Amino acid sequence: MDAEIISIGDELTSGQRLDTNSQWLSQQCGELGIRVMFHTTVADDLDANVVAFQQAMGRVDLVICTGGLGPTADDLTRQAIASAVDLPLVQDLPALEHIKELFRRRQRPMPEQNVVQSMFPEGSLVVPNPHGSAPGIDLTVEKDGGGQARLFALPGVPAEMKEMWDQTVRRAVLAMRPGAARVIAYHQVKCFGVGESDLEQMLPDLVRRGRQPTVGITVSKATITLRLTAEGETEAACIESMQPTIATIHECLGALVFGSGEDELQHAVARLLEAQGATLHVVEIGTRGLLNQWMAELQGEAEGYRGGSVLASLDEAHSLPGVQELEAGLAEAGLAGVVRELAITRRETLDVDYLLVAGPIRVSASSPDDVGIDLVVATAGGAEHQWAAYRGHPDIRQSRAAKQALDFLRHQMLSMD
Repeated sequence: MDAEIISIGDELTSGQRLDTNSQWLSQQCGELGIRVMFHTTVADDLDANVVAFQQAMGRVDLVICTGGLGPTADDLTRQAIASAVDLPLVQDLPALEHIKELFRRRQRPMPEQNVVQSMFPEGSLVVPNPHGSAPGIDLTVEKDGGGQARLFALPGVPAEMKEMWDQTVRRAVLAMRPGAARVIAYHQVKCFGVGESDLEQMLPDLVRRGRQPTVGITVSKATITLRLTAEGETEAACIESMQPTIATIHECLGALVFGSGEDELQHAVARLLEAQGATLHVVEIGTRGLLNQWMAELQGEAEGYRGGSVLASLDEAHSLPGVQELEAGLAEAGLAGVVRELAITRRETLDVDYLLVAGPIRVSASSPDDVGIDLVVATAGGAEHQWAAYRGHPDIRQSRAAKQALDFLRHQMLSMD
């Protein structure tokens, strides 16, 4: 069974509000083994709504829409549905009485325009809304080419929409499934360190279409997520069917994989700190506080994190306890050495196992077109250096450099294991 989610409202198409209803409904459909094929967002325009509903009911089995069930002139969903299937709107007296009772309980007079919320396309069922004045619509229509499409229209208010799904719609959708209901399960593998196309080439035919489980690739600010999707009779069966693919991914990518699910690189570092019983201090300049912010936000997950310093420039380092005054105006070729000495000195002063320094943004001495930062990880055994190029779109350069720093630290910690 395939589905389409339709979200209605000028506030969505204009970008004034983020459509979280579609995300939530898609997740609920996935748990029921229903694949969502389309997300449609349409403005408060009657003609556009009619076309959207006609297209949706013609190409999928299940249509769920949210929004446009209010009493005002720009709430066009019920009229659009009726027009899309050429049915009249008729009044449902129990629904009208529910709306009147809702206003009585609130000790408010019911405005006359709220009567429209008791109007439904002829032949449709009412989806009760326990705590709102906008009942939902449940309508089954015959497709031109044969078969049926089922449409559920729910209010756009998330709390009401979710309650109506849980109490009524979910059970109705489950009853539509032929035979034993199947579920869809998901798993995410998180990677860092190579480009998207390079990573795909490292995987043996895992991303081809039609494969089960399916494997998709998403990139966000240099973090690559491999998305696994499996369908089966139970969630446990889905997870079991994914295991060979997950094992192949780990075998092919090795240390490029740093986590799963909602993991970020700071979570991987925190786990290594706990496993090793180690401590960490971070000094950063070019990453402007991102590293310390991410580590601090773990709130108890990184007990080995011992805080850090955020400096406006390398010259400020001389004010840190235990650090000799650094000579201002050093040639660029010498900055890497200064960052290295800073890392070594601060680690000894603070007596931590790992001291990570993300140096200032600078031009490479060997390549004037190459801009980046010096990363240094100091341990009791010495200090390791890496040049991290400051590349990509300007909006992601800083976060990308911070991720490179955490990944460099992660690899150094893995080498200690």
